[in-house]
Amino acid sequence: MKRFLTRTQLSALIHQKKTFLCVGLDTDINKLPSHFPKTPASVVEFNESIIEETHDICVSYKLNLAFYEAMGTEGWDVLRKTIDLLPENSFVIADAKRGDIGNTAAMYAEAFFKDLDVDAVTLSPYMGKDSITPFLDYKGKWSILLGLTSNEGSKDFQMQKLQDGSYVYEQVLKTSCQWGTADNTMYVIGATQAASLSSIRKILPEHFFLVPGVGAQAGDMAEVVKNGATDEGGLLINASRSILYASNGKDFATKAREEALRLKKQMETGF
Repeated sequence: MKRFLTRTQLSALIHQKKTFLCVGLDTDINKLPSHFPKTPASVVEFNESIIEETHDICVSYKLNLAFYEAMGTEGWDVLRKTIDLLPENSFVIADAKRGDIGNTAAMYAEAFFKDLDVDAVTLSPYMGKDSITPFLDYKGKWSILLGLTSNEGSKDFQMQKLQDGSYVYEQVLKTSCQWGTADNTMYVIGATQAASLSSIRKILPEHFFLVPGVGAQAGDMAEVVKNGATDEGGLLINASRSILYASNGKDFATKAREEALRLKKQMETGF
């Protein structure tokens, strides 16, 4: 199957399902419910159950590669098997946060877009245009650039002010948005940065934002939707731990669905 989801198709899916929800399959083998053996095969089984209970509630799935790479050689196989389980019309993100010189970036792009055939990959733009361009060369695929992240360390560099009074992250947004278009580029904007979303939306009026941090990190859903949503949708709001680990028992999948439904209900103001 060749994945290809245009901005128009993604927008239609969001409005059809009335949800911005992206489920993060950032599955930690050490946090599987107690009845699961701590094996790579169990991760696939666990992910399959989460997908079965959430696919009608969300429009996207995000897989953080660290949790799969940590399983060694079997991890890539688990990643591939999980991707194969995802519905054809779901927007699949490889959360890899890659960022390297051009020839290396080209190999990363081939791995994610040709081998895994995901829709999108997260990237760090801090090495500049040539580290991103190889990903933009793939028609129908998306690059999701780090814009303003939700972690405490975002203050170290991203929130530093320049001589003109603007922030470093604002300059990154203004420069990097010229490399691609709103049809092949998105931005990671953390939910804990919801107060900045309205000003970021003025810089990037048409781009989609991938917004982590509304679940376990307790970002303000109402503020995210109010300041970030557009007529097209404009948002993919990710929740990982709050859904995956809603229960440590055999009811884990049912509880995951309940949490996903709770988050979806909070998004209704955007429609």
